[in-house]
Amino acid sequence: MSASEESLRSRLRSLARSFSGRRVAIVGDIIADQFVHGEISRVSREAPVLILRHERTETVPGGAANCAMNVAALGATAHLVGVIGDDAAGRALREKLEATGVVCSAVEVATSAQTTTKVRILAGRAHAPRQQVIRIDYEASLDETNRLRPMLDAEARKAFAACDAVIISDYGYGVASDQIAEDARRLVREQHVAVVVDSRHGLPRFFGLTSATPNEAEVEDLCGERIRDTRHLEEIGQQLRQRLHYDALLITRGANGMLLVEPDRAPLYIPAVGSRDAVDVTGAGDTVIAAYALALACGATFEEAAHVANYAGSIVVMKRGTATVSIAELLAALAHEPSAPSAYST
Repeated sequence: MSASEESLRSRLRSLARSFSGRRVAIVGDIIADQFVHGEISRVSREAPVLILRHERTETVPGGAANCAMNVAALGATAHLVGVIGDDAAGRALREKLEATGVVCSAVEVATSAQTTTKVRILAGRAHAPRQQVIRIDYEASLDETNRLRPMLDAEARKAFAACDAVIISDYGYGVASDQIAEDARRLVREQHVAVVVDSRHGLPRFFGLTSATPNEAEVEDLCGERIRDTRHLEEIGQQLRQRLHYDALLITRGANGMLLVEPDRAPLYIPAVGSRDAVDVTGAGDTVIAAYALALACGATFEEAAHVANYAGSIVVMKRGTATVSIAELLAALAHEPSAPSAYST
């Protein structure tokens, strides 16, 4: 390991150790990720379909709730703003969130709507790994979310006033409103608090904030064109950053690592660390943005924050299902995991 790489990793470990005591507001769509495990027992006589013998069902926090879980697992205080239904999934999520220390006082209950739930059916033969065969989505009522809008906007403003960083986790279910985006822009301008966005379909609504973490497919959708090569990715990444008035744009690239785009600097390629064969990428973006925002809250440069996020992402993709990364796991990876050197584009 070179002296420069060791110096960087020492700085990253110092940043990670300073996560404790930081306060992060997470505003967005709370999702119940449900995993139904079963063994393929036989073929149905009613139709040419496999019959799954149910083994167990797990319900874990997803979406903005998974961001909050990762923030808490990394040692910081997570203040979650969002909506759950008055149902079994919503109650299960609140129980798990509160058990890990996530502050849920700003989680509103929609009494006449269900919790947004993504059910993944995992099937396999006896003694074989379970593989996802289908996903069923149950979506919350947008009308019910809008009914709660004044309370959600007020709770977001309250959370913003007492935080060191903000994560907006927008999965398209309506919690992150235009008013919340405007309040977040004011926070950036007046308080210089880092606000980082992950938005599946509506990133242009969240212009003028600190940074965002889209993946390559999302960048293609935003720009309306296919990415031809790395040079093209650099060009459209810089154009997107400028169009949305971000201080930096961190594009996640799966097994190819990350690309960080900042003004007046060459694009920085950050290779993936660890195994390139991910076990499960479910919720990996939530882990990445949690680590990225926390590092920025601790005074990291965008480059340092991207490296921290890269290590956190490398850990979580080796876990099955929607998972989190603990501060102990992150520090161990920063101390021992070999990495390829990052490189600025030339």
